[in-house]
Amino acid sequence: MATPAMNAPLSKAELARLVAGDIEPGSFVNLGIGQPTSVSNYLRREQDVTLHTENGMLGMGPEAKGDEIDVDLINAGKIPVTELPGASYFHHGDSFGMMRGGHLDVCVMGAFQVSTGGDLANWSTGAPDAIPAVGGAMDLAIGARQTWVMMTLFAKDGSCKIVPELTFPPTGLACVSRVYTADGVFLIENGRARIRETFGTTPEELRDRMGIDVALP
Repeated sequence: MATPAMNAPLSKAELARLVAGDIEPGSFVNLGIGQPTSVSNYLRREQDVTLHTENGMLGMGPEAKGDEIDVDLINAGKIPVTELPGASYFHHGDSFGMMRGGHLDVCVMGAFQVSTGGDLANWSTGAPDAIPAVGGAMDLAIGARQTWVMMTLFAKDGSCKIVPELTFPPTGLACVSRVYTADGVFLIENGRARIRETFGTTPEELRDRMGIDVALP
């Protein structure tokens, strides 16, 4: 895939490649349902990253395609996946023990909102007819050493999804350390969000569009 164009927002594939490249070699990582799942397709063999899925597997590989698909080999989002040499399987309870016990270096999850203080909301909008679907998100958010978020920066109504305070039910408090979006990457440090880099816009322009107080690079 071509190098991301700095004069335009990133595509979904470019964003997934960026996240994959930021993962430290030798890390144990959980990729959440939705957009984060695609990160598995861009991890390089030399990174030696071990992927964990909460339904009981270590050593997950990229998404399965075509003849690779085994209907019994899926991740927590029911996406067919491949297995790497040395992959192992275990009870769901043991998988959650790994998550809660601080054994994961990074989890990457989607979100409805992230506060500038690192609070995460990704399981419910709080709407009266919303169906709660927290899954293992709370366990991952507070159990992993680092929680990263991949999401769109702006909602359909144009409002920014990085907010001073959550308005949706929280998943975890002060847990998010990075937010990856097609428009820019943000670091959450010392209770404040800082722009690390932007795509298709300047940091100043992006901050103005967001309408909240974020630190510039």
